[in-house]
Amino acid sequence: MGCGTTPELLPVAEALATYRRVLTPLPASDYPVEAALGQVLAAPARAAVDLPLFDQSAVDGYAARSVDLAMATQDSPVRLTLSGDIPAGQSTETALAPGCAMRILTGAPVPSGADTIVRQEWVVREEGTIRVDRVVAPETDLRRQGEELQSGAELAAAGTRLDAGRLAALAMAGVASVNAHPKARVTVLVTGDEVKPVGEPLTPGQIYDANGPLVRGWLTQRGQPLVRCQAVADRFEDVCQALEQALTESDVVITTGGVSVGDRDYLPEAAERLGVTRHFWKLAQKPGKPLWFGTREGTALIGLPGNPAAVLVGLTVHVAEVLRVLEGDPAGPPWGYGRLLEDARPDDRRDQWLRMRLQTDPLTGATALAPLPRQASHMLSNLMAADVLAWVPAGDDAWRAGSVVRWLPLR
Repeated sequence: MGCGTTPELLPVAEALATYRRVLTPLPASDYPVEAALGQVLAAPARAAVDLPLFDQSAVDGYAARSVDLAMATQDSPVRLTLSGDIPAGQSTETALAPGCAMRILTGAPVPSGADTIVRQEWVVREEGTIRVDRVVAPETDLRRQGEELQSGAELAAAGTRLDAGRLAALAMAGVASVNAHPKARVTVLVTGDEVKPVGEPLTPGQIYDANGPLVRGWLTQRGQPLVRCQAVADRFEDVCQALEQALTESDVVITTGGVSVGDRDYLPEAAERLGVTRHFWKLAQKPGKPLWFGTREGTALIGLPGNPAAVLVGLTVHVAEVLRVLEGDPAGPPWGYGRLLEDARPDDRRDQWLRMRLQTDPLTGATALAPLPRQASHMLSNLMAADVLAWVPAGDDAWRAGSVVRWLPLR
């Protein structure tokens, strides 16, 4: 963690540790596997069937007995009588007789008596027979029942977040339901009399709302259930009313603006009136120093500053970790590492989060980070090029080109 931070500013690492210390995962329930995308397992998921379910062919070809092909050569090919046809999704109770073969397609059950598959490109098919001019060893192109996974085996451990590929693996293994933590329900409160929805006419002193679209879009990308995204006027009673409703019906409440020490920064006072326990307020980070975090009866309240770049840092670094904890994800932030392509001047008191472009050396595969212009907390235009937030710890000495820093993905 960066040096030089003052006592009244909580280091970023301690803030991340605080979320893990004071929050507990939401209670787990059973969910149909097809409805569990993005959720984190609270208990191991075990295969309900063997994989494969039965002995099956790995290719299109002919089920045969290897002993019948033991003497096959190009000069003296073996002829086998075709005695059946087994497409995928069907089976046969007829055993394969000596000197015979059955047409079989990929994934179809292998008939009893067969111990090998002759690929279709290895045969010449003639009327009622096939001609094979090579030895085909036992077990060639056979998938044996349970060779990948046996019924009852652990397929995914508790703490695994389910993506589309993992859902597919569970479904293939016959897992119909999983015990998982729910996705956290989120309410967003955007404060500020000066912000208006894009598309509406502006009067002097007003600006378009970037924070609402930013937070809504970020949550949508994560598949997060959004209770509502509400604009709240800069009046104390309005803030209290909106905050009380949000705390009652949500797992996480995110506010933007009104969290510093200005005349209309009502969030800290409103939260305390409503019985929210404050865990910290000011962080040794830039942008985003006045970040307010508290809890009430298990619901997390995260008050973000009003500047859009500070909101982006709050979401990427802090809200993401809060959601991981509540959803039972033990993984922690998805840190990456890369070398700076240019010098980066640190702040002497606060760690900086700089928007950078990610580059990969095509020869070495090494990751490099290119700082972008327009890093001020009220600026967002460089997000068109930014890939990551790079963590530049506080200190007196410049971070030279070639220094390795940590980063978090923005996409």
